[in-house]
Amino acid sequence: MKNTPTYQNKPWYRFPWPWMLMAGPFIVIVAGVVTAYLAIRSNDGLVDEDYYKQGLAINQTTAHIQNAIRLGLRAELQQNDDGTRIRILLHGNPSTVLPEVLKLRLAHPTRAGVDQNLIMRADGAGSYSGKLSGRLDHRWHVTLEDEKSEWRLVGDWMVVNDKSLQLPVELNAALSTYSSDKGR
Repeated sequence: MKNTPTYQNKPWYRFPWPWMLMAGPFIVIVAGVVTAYLAIRSNDGLVDEDYYKQGLAINQTTAHIQNAIRLGLRAELQQNDDGTRIRILLHGNPSTVLPEVLKLRLAHPTRAGVDQNLIMRADGAGSYSGKLSGRLDHRWHVTLEDEKSEWRLVGDWMVVNDKSLQLPVELNAALSTYSSDKGR
């Protein structure tokens, strides 16, 4: 009796080893298609569509920040304990007339979908308050300006570490914060 292997005449697709060899490249192709779909369908939120216009507006923004410095404006932002409201204490030179309404923009550095634009109403004596649409945590770019956009205060707020934020009145600090905000 002879021990010779008996091979059956089966087609190639009936053997398991070709399928195991093809499984790796097939999985890579499917993962590539899914990745391409997600890249096309989702917005990264980091690039503004009107970046050229924003670049042209830097001189105007510098003038707004310089106007805030000239008026001696300083602001302190505070979030209440449950994170539903924000309060601003605004101070200026003795001759500075404080507005009745402030515009506050809270921009997240990487997720544009959670940005908040608030209208802050005066409570009296330089105090303003407004309601937040969501709790602030982590880092935020803050822009505070009057209703007519004649002056602007900007800064970065690391809410996890700081329960309040003092907005800068130094031009260099304000401009560096503004430029980092526009890069998002």
